[in-house]
Parts: sequence; C-alpha cells; structure tokens
Amino acid sequence: MTHRAFSRATASAVLAIGLLMFGSCATSQPQAAWINLFDGHSLEGWSKTLFGGEGEISIVDGAIDLQSGSPLTGVTLQTSPPSGNYELEVVASRVEGTDFFCGLTFPVGESHLTLVLGGWGGSVCGFSSIDNADASRNLTRKLKGFTLGRDYKITVRVTKDEVLALLDDEPFVATKRAGVTFSLRPEVMLC
Repeated sequence: MTHRAFSRATASAVLAIGLLMFGSCATSQPQAAWINLFDGHSLEGWSKTLFGGEGEISIVDGAIDLQSGSPLTGVTLQTSPPSGNYELEVVASRVEGTDFFCGLTFPVGESHLTLVLGGWGGSVCGFSSIDNADASRNLTRKLKGFTLGRDYKITVRVTKDEVLALLDDEPFVATKRAGVTFSLRPEVMLC
C-alpha cells in the first residue's frame, strides 16, 4: 500500500522543508487515502528548522508562509520517516525574490535527497545531492522559469528502482537508485 501526504506551503524566496511521512512497500492492494500532514490552521506536528538566521513562519490563508532567511527558512515534520515505496505532495509558490522557493527534503532508503526548485538565480532545479554533486552539477539539473505568485503542485514518488519528481502532474526530474549515492548539502542536514 502506498501512503501519500499533502501539504500546502507558500514561501517567500526560500523554502526548505524536511517532510518525513509514513510509507510502506507497494502491494497489489488498492492505494491508501491521502494522509494530510498539514491541517491548514497550525504548525501542529511540525517544528521550525533552526538553521540560524531563519525568517518568520506563519499560517496565512491555510498555507505555511515562510519568510526569507539567511541562509534558509524551513519546517520539519516531527514523525518517523517512511521506508520502502511512498509518495508525497506539496503545493508551493514563490511569492517574492528570485532564489529557490522549494527545497523539499525526503528519505530515500537509508539516505535523503532534496528536490530544489528555482535555485541558483531562480531557474535551476533537480535533486541534491547525487554522487556528491548538488542539483546545479548533476544529471537531474533542469532549467525552468517560475511565475511569481503561481501555485505549483510538486509530487515526489520514491520506489525501489527510482526517485521521480512531477511538476503539475508531469514528469519533471528522475534518477535511478541503483549505482548512485544520495546525500544532503551540509546546510540542509538539519532537515
């Protein structure tokens, strides 16, 4: 059974989310219903990630609003990480600024990856880090412009064979799991 999660996050220039959700191996059973990780009213079950220099975090119109931080602003889910196959979904929007507005950190087996959207000046996307190369320097690197204030649906699907990110339900970046090493950039380790 694949467990799913939904959260809506609105960010001002920088968003670093460490989303950890329950998951299990896929079976022939029907898919489970979504597990909502954000209630739209509070940060219950979440904690502010203490990067040092983080911006303010509040709930605005049913979304998590993360103000720009130096270096980052983020929230981390306070439950056990998944194992096996799972899927998670976030809706994110850049509401100001030009740097990355979504840094979604998630477990992959015993390791972790971060999906970066709009980094390194506003358009670089991909997974950080693969074989010690961040999203700006590995094969998942993709350039995409993002419209200020527009919501983007981000889905991450982890299976035994690959990690796939979809953007607005379209395949966006992917990596096979076999033969590669996944890791996090040092500043994201707190996620």
